[in-house]
Amino acid sequence: MPRFPEYRPRRMRRSEILRRLVRETTVAPADLILPLFIVPGQKVRREVRSMPGVYQTSIDELVRDGAEAAELGIPAVLLFGIPESKDELGSGAYAEDGIVQRAVAALKREVPQVLAITDVCLCEYTSHGHCGVVRAGAVQNDETLELLARQALSHARAGADLVAPSDMMDGRVAAIRRTLDDEGFDQVPILSYAAKYASAFYGPFREAAESAPQFGDRRGYQMDPANADEALREVWLDIEEGADVVMVKPALAYLDIVRRVKDETGYPVCAYHVSGEYAAILAAGQLGWLDADRAMREALTAIKRAGADMIVTYWARQFVRGA
Repeated sequence: MPRFPEYRPRRMRRSEILRRLVRETTVAPADLILPLFIVPGQKVRREVRSMPGVYQTSIDELVRDGAEAAELGIPAVLLFGIPESKDELGSGAYAEDGIVQRAVAALKREVPQVLAITDVCLCEYTSHGHCGVVRAGAVQNDETLELLARQALSHARAGADLVAPSDMMDGRVAAIRRTLDDEGFDQVPILSYAAKYASAFYGPFREAAESAPQFGDRRGYQMDPANADEALREVWLDIEEGADVVMVKPALAYLDIVRRVKDETGYPVCAYHVSGEYAAILAAGQLGWLDADRAMREALTAIKRAGADMIVTYWARQFVRGA
């Protein structure tokens, strides 16, 4: 490699045009997935206190958000539902007329060009707030699999383009794949939350999804933040069970995992820029400690540079508007 003074890297940094010509990583609207939270009612648009710019909306408002995403070139939305009532088994999650099922049907009818990805998990629907069936204070893995498969099937019947299990039960990808295939939905892909860590960065999401556990925590089924090799084992298990896309969640604190998953599997990788990462940047911006817009763009660029093919981010619309 040439040395100074023959090689002067600053020559290519003199103007924005030159910097763009040699830019190695670019985030485009087509790389982004917008998460949306659906609640019962009509004309509901309620801002989440800990997530400025993020709202709980009724289905009619959701359709408006989907149409806006399409106009901005954002190809997909990720849907989370908050039911009218909750119970021990999270029956609203797999009801054929559930909140997400109705939302998917409305979205695909009104904005068919936007991909509808559905979160498959019980935590928003259970009275105890855990991601599976609870017996004697413990989440039952195998008993939960049937309910997750029923939930995914109900989403597919409603018109979901992809289903995204986020529960972290062992064997759930295989159970969902088998059920979808048996019922004629073999073309519906699975986006698996394959490496989902027990992170401190989920707090604002739990307010938005009304899904905080009523006792204990989720460390018994979400991953230890200290583990990296285990993430690859989890990812390979899900791939072998039939996952079409694998996710790493959170993103910013786990960029090394994103890189390893991409390099070692070659599979499509999704990274979730989670609520706490989003809220922390916005809060610092509101206090004047940093430029929130620049920081958010830098964060998304880092996630893409680490190897993510697609990014779930609450900043998707703001990113495109300011591009």
